[in-house]
Amino acid sequence: MTTDLTTVLAGARLLPVLTVPSAATAGPLADALAAGGARCAEVTFRTPDAERVLKTMAAHGSLAVGAGTVLTPEQAERAVAAGARFVVSPGYDEEVIAKCRELRVPVVPGIATATELMRALKAELDTVKLFPAEPLGGLRALRALAAPFPAVRFVPTGGIDATRLTAYLADRAVLAVGGSWMATAAHLERGDYHEIRRLTADAVDRSTT
Repeated sequence: MTTDLTTVLAGARLLPVLTVPSAATAGPLADALAAGGARCAEVTFRTPDAERVLKTMAAHGSLAVGAGTVLTPEQAERAVAAGARFVVSPGYDEEVIAKCRELRVPVVPGIATATELMRALKAELDTVKLFPAEPLGGLRALRALAAPFPAVRFVPTGGIDATRLTAYLADRAVLAVGGSWMATAAHLERGDYHEIRRLTADAVDRSTT
């Protein structure tokens, strides 16, 4: 039986979303996130080194690492082979969902409309990614979508920062919040792992109060 995302996250409600250009930074990045109290992370498949980054971070042992921006079944297969414990897609793709089920790994498809949400429910998926959350209307949009579908849990991602985190997490429909502000491209370019740890610790504190 496929494990669901709730089990993988094990109560963690903060999901750092990482776009990492070089695998050389993966180890120090995992150290900084774990030191800040993060228990999970999403490595996006937006860079040539994404597979190696995911593999290194998954081997760290302190984080439940998943793959994000998965666009094809082939990417899903490569991600799981590299150690991904869950797969996140920016949109709804039936082939990606089918591959993840074959691989027995949780999949979280992106949705932006009620029609896409109904497709997810028809496929017996009750956890979806609202993307891009803030450009779509933020919490107002999430609540409007959640109202007719009380059993659905959302992982809103896109444009969310530390100042909006608590408000999202206060909504009963939200399982976890994804965000990239804790470890940006600029942080990684500078090698500023101290700041990544600090921002992560602050976000973890906000997510648990």
